[in-house]
Amino acid sequence: MVFDLDLALVSEGSFLSRFRFLSLAGLKTLERLACQNNPLNVAFRFFLMLKVGIVGLPNVGKSTLFNALVANAQATAANFPFCTIEPNVGTVSVPDDRLNLLGSLSKSKALIPTRIEFVDIAGLVEGASQGEGLGNKFLSNIREVDAIVHVVRCFDDENVVHVSGSVDPLRDIEIINLELGLSDIAQIERRRERLKKQIRTNKESQLEDNILQKINLEIQEGGAARSLSLTDEENMLVASLGLLTSKPIIYASNLSEDELSSGNKYSSNVVDVAKSEAAECIRISAQVEAELIELKESERFDYLKGLGVQEGGLQSLIRASYNLLGLRTYFTTGEKETKAWTINSGMTAPQAAGVIHTDFERGFIRAQTINYAKLLEAGSVTEAKNNGWIRSEGKEYVVKEGDVMEFLFNV
Repeated sequence: MVFDLDLALVSEGSFLSRFRFLSLAGLKTLERLACQNNPLNVAFRFFLMLKVGIVGLPNVGKSTLFNALVANAQATAANFPFCTIEPNVGTVSVPDDRLNLLGSLSKSKALIPTRIEFVDIAGLVEGASQGEGLGNKFLSNIREVDAIVHVVRCFDDENVVHVSGSVDPLRDIEIINLELGLSDIAQIERRRERLKKQIRTNKESQLEDNILQKINLEIQEGGAARSLSLTDEENMLVASLGLLTSKPIIYASNLSEDELSSGNKYSSNVVDVAKSEAAECIRISAQVEAELIELKESERFDYLKGLGVQEGGLQSLIRASYNLLGLRTYFTTGEKETKAWTINSGMTAPQAAGVIHTDFERGFIRAQTINYAKLLEAGSVTEAKNNGWIRSEGKEYVVKEGDVMEFLFNV
């Protein structure tokens, strides 16, 4: 996740490097610390952009999907393993009709959507954790993302080579998950070795070692770090490792055009795996996404409707990402601009104000608030005020999805 930290006081010189791979759980803890009189005195500005890594075996449609999601991406969608060696990075605007409607209502000069960053990570193969197929290089790229989209091949096509010789989603998922787990085990063992000298005299090191031992056992038994119920403080202690199995996962079943709406036996297996892991699961067609790029905006809906689906892969993927990570969107609107802001579910009005600027949170007085649908019904801010529909919310108010807010503050 792309964010910045302003540190008024850093008690250790390694502070920034320690949180290089800060998890969402750790990020939430740091966010709370910033809102309290914590000794670290961290002035925290929440994240600006969600970062999602696209992974999978070679030739499952990763790069085709990436190219489609990020129209200006330069990845080479070729039919052979390791066509993606360096990770390709691209950002897209999050589609949101509410932004356009609010912009029209306010006659805004600019519309500013939230953005999401996609990283196309080269195809992993069995043995990646031991360096097969440049695997260690690819695995290190995954450590820097907030969530993983695991693209699983769910279509038959003799013209597209499968690295394992046949289409088998369960086997493919097991290969990727095993490699992620083995990489984490190696990472944990290296860290525990370094902690040995500190354990005798440092209680925090003792706690960290105990947590790592628990995670290690879970992974060795076929589980994942994310399946353990760790406290926020425990998550913070191990955040610097950027454990791959701690990343939330979205399984994306890549189907043929004809089976996109109904799914098939392969995608049903993927759904079962996702349910067992409490993960998100979506159906996509990389080829359909590629074709959508060539169509005009007015033609896309009819094309998707003809396939029996209501939305494209980008919308499905973003919706799944927001659900999985517990993210919400609120808006600010005016003549100058209408802007969408991404926050964590459960954030209070002052915390949401801090996403815009730390001064807004520090000097928060109240927030003039109305749901976007109610504002559209009123037809204008003035009419909404006349109807008594705009509420004055205080510091305890928990921001809801689709709120339109104006913050009053004094610093």
